[in-house]
Amino acid sequence: MHVVFLDRDGVINAYPGDNGYVKCWKEFKFIPGAIEGIRKLNSKGFKLFVVSNQSGVRKGIYPEKALTDITIRMLKSLKKQKAHIDGVYYCTHRSEENCDCKKPKTGLLHKALAEHAVTCDASYFIGDSFMDMKAAREFGAKPILVLSGKEKIANRSKWEFEPDYIFDNLLIASHYICAHHSDKGLSAGA
Repeated sequence: MHVVFLDRDGVINAYPGDNGYVKCWKEFKFIPGAIEGIRKLNSKGFKLFVVSNQSGVRKGIYPEKALTDITIRMLKSLKKQKAHIDGVYYCTHRSEENCDCKKPKTGLLHKALAEHAVTCDASYFIGDSFMDMKAAREFGAKPILVLSGKEKIANRSKWEFEPDYIFDNLLIASHYICAHHSDKGLSAGA
């Protein structure tokens, strides 16, 4: 089975800014092309899992029921557009709680596969931050950085490592993956 892990803020919906949070549905705005990108990946048979740190819950910035409401509405909006996510996984812990699910740790990625009984032949992680890239690398997924959120190409000289791929957004990344994916992952030279 081929899997794509997706960060949420900055990949699917507009990045709320450093130290910002999407606290309610009114603040959730799909990035142009994101739904089409998800639909494209769906059409090629990828399992899609959202894996996102949402520590604003534990920090008391917004309640867990608001996070649940955002998720339900996001999934309904995708369904209306004939797109779907197979599972949504959040870490609501604060950094000091030292859990195993807060990215860059990989607990949520393992949980997604276990709960869906998926054996992963090839996986990709599309994220907008180096926390996502580190989680991808640690898990063994291909790290794909999109520039629609936190990270900027201007910071490239300060990056800890070069992601396997860099794209402007989820739509472009999804077209690339779908065009170059083989049963063993992205084809050589891609």
